[in-house]
Amino acid sequence: MATLTETGPKTTTRMNSAPRQRSKAAGASTGGLQPWLRAQSINVTRHAASLRPFRPDEFGTGAEAPTPGHLQTVNKLITGLRRGLLEMSGKVRKSAAVTSREPTTPRLQELMRRKAHAHHWVRGIEKIWNFYFELFGQRQTRYAKRLLSCDRIGLDCYRACYTGLGVARSIPAPPPFSYMATGFSPSTFRRGIPLRKLGKQLNPFPLIQLPAHRMVNPWTLGAVLHETSHNLQNDLGLQKEVPRKVGLRLLREGASRQVARTWVRWNREMFADMCGMMLGGPCFAGSLMDILAREPETVSHFNPRGPHPTPFFRMLINCELLRRMGFESDATAYRRAWLRIYPKPVSGSIPKAILRSFSDACPLAVDAMCFQPYRSLGNRSLARVLNFGHKEQQMIEEASRRLAAGVDPGIIPERFLIGAVRLALDRRHARPEVLTRNFYKALASG
Repeated sequence: MATLTETGPKTTTRMNSAPRQRSKAAGASTGGLQPWLRAQSINVTRHAASLRPFRPDEFGTGAEAPTPGHLQTVNKLITGLRRGLLEMSGKVRKSAAVTSREPTTPRLQELMRRKAHAHHWVRGIEKIWNFYFELFGQRQTRYAKRLLSCDRIGLDCYRACYTGLGVARSIPAPPPFSYMATGFSPSTFRRGIPLRKLGKQLNPFPLIQLPAHRMVNPWTLGAVLHETSHNLQNDLGLQKEVPRKVGLRLLREGASRQVARTWVRWNREMFADMCGMMLGGPCFAGSLMDILAREPETVSHFNPRGPHPTPFFRMLINCELLRRMGFESDATAYRRAWLRIYPKPVSGSIPKAILRSFSDACPLAVDAMCFQPYRSLGNRSLARVLNFGHKEQQMIEEASRRLAAGVDPGIIPERFLIGAVRLALDRRHARPEVLTRNFYKALASG
């Protein structure tokens, strides 16, 4: 009896312990899934919340910081995208709550689909947020004053154009924003075009991208005038009217369709040069020559699909504009220097029709682009809107001497300081490092 009595409880104990162990294991499994499901909702929600609008003082409070207009425009873009993301994260949160109560495989997989969709949006918006975070963050570096200087030159270009119009136009805002990037050539991203860097969202304001070596040598910053002019062509509504006017003029004067088509294809880069020259004066040609002068094979290479005029022709086109602006001696000097380096094209890639017709087509294209009226300019020509002549050049020459002496250049338009520092360098008024320091001091002070 004693044996049975002792055996009974032991047997009962062993039989009852197995279900309790299974129950504990099941509880541990559910307990591991529930916190994980809750974490998925928290992760997406917090990630979305981190992509918040930028604060007004986030990138400094000085003049070099992004303007309120730039911040407002970017924040509007981010807020609009973020609103959809927060809605998605809300759906993930609700789906996680339902799935926690009934964690079936179909529900779990549906939650994973919603989570993946939300994370796809998170990555897209994060890419945009990071782009502007890095862009604006440059305004807290040692290059901030130099970038501010380039901003002020770009803004001055817009003011010159819009105050010279014969008709009132809606004022574009915000103005161009400059930033640094590696590479040989400057570039621009125009207002209102979809950018790959922004996930194909529309670019809200002109971006002027400058290599560091351009800002180290401010006499090469004719690039700011050129890149800003690309944006002006669009903002002034000339992106269709300019190529049409150039093409029709050439055809009416007997040019072949091949020739007319080539000049039409060159219209955007040619316009940026022409507008840049009339914004900055003859010294723009020197800045342009800095980048065009390469090995002879490159200078003579004709790209049948390229938007840039063949470099050999491009410098001569700018000399033609200088002549038409009344700077015959400058035009002759630059032309003579260019043809001394490159007496003739060394490559056979230039079509014979383009080469033979250049001397006739060039003056026609320059006249059509710069000296004929445009409806969007209030029936004024580009030359009349910008109106650069010998009076403006005298201002640049005086400013060049002041920059060299470290004296305030006065009320001269910001865009003229590029020519002033170029003249001071060419005439050896002061050492390059002195001119660079005084140039940025004049532009970034105040």
